[in-house]
Amino acid sequence: MPFELGATVRLTAECRDPGGTLTTAATAAVTITLPDGTTAQPEPTETGTTGTYQADYPTAASGRHTVRWVWTGPAAAYTDMFDVREEAPPAILSLADARNQVKARTPQDDDDLRFWIGATTKAVEYFVGPVVVRTVTELHSVGRVGALALRRVPALTLTSVTAVLSGGTSYQVADLDLDGATGIVRLLSGGDLYGPLRVTYAAGRHIVDESITAAARIILQHLWRTRLAQGRGGLAGGGDDFSVTEPIPGLGYAVPNRAVQLLNPDQLPPGMA
Repeated sequence: MPFELGATVRLTAECRDPGGTLTTAATAAVTITLPDGTTAQPEPTETGTTGTYQADYPTAASGRHTVRWVWTGPAAAYTDMFDVREEAPPAILSLADARNQVKARTPQDDDDLRFWIGATTKAVEYFVGPVVVRTVTELHSVGRVGALALRRVPALTLTSVTAVLSGGTSYQVADLDLDGATGIVRLLSGGDLYGPLRVTYAAGRHIVDESITAAARIILQHLWRTRLAQGRGGLAGGGDDFSVTEPIPGLGYAVPNRAVQLLNPDQLPPGMA
């Protein structure tokens, strides 16, 4: 599971000789490659178990980290990885709400819950656009047009609209009109916009409808139940009201039908349009 940014990751690895026996090495080294390509080399130590090594690394950057262990005497190597969450990852449900929904009772479930909250957030936003407020930066190749359309809606506020090319035209946010629901940006003067432009804005919702929150709870519980199926030969919860009789376009069987209905509360049933 991903680690929190700033947490210390305890890395472990085993040195084995060519015959597969755990062995104390003459030298041991571990190199961590960070997401930006830089490296760190924490000091590895052998634990109380022969041939088992560990190293502690305080995380300083979010993203995927590659871990490379190398031993000599005997020559051995091992590669692994770990992920670090961004400082404020988008989360459509609080950890407390998630615990309550799935009836989690032990702190050991928290890391799993954070993981599935992230997956649930992605699933909900697939249907309704951004829910969790975040900053978005986009490149728009416009030229002599009266408007541009932001890609993530609902959009809340514009932060900046700047020229990408030297000598290009940048625009003051105060001179622009934003239709948050559609993401359409126009000049208040009615003139044309010239690009390419780099647009930075905030997208998401300050107020989240109960139907969205309810759908998120259903999706989280459904995904949590599938995890409980390990070792039982199938998906947990099969045959109950969380099962999906037909795949949802784009997300297969990951989202129960009644969650989709909550995310589309204004959609009329077939034949009633």
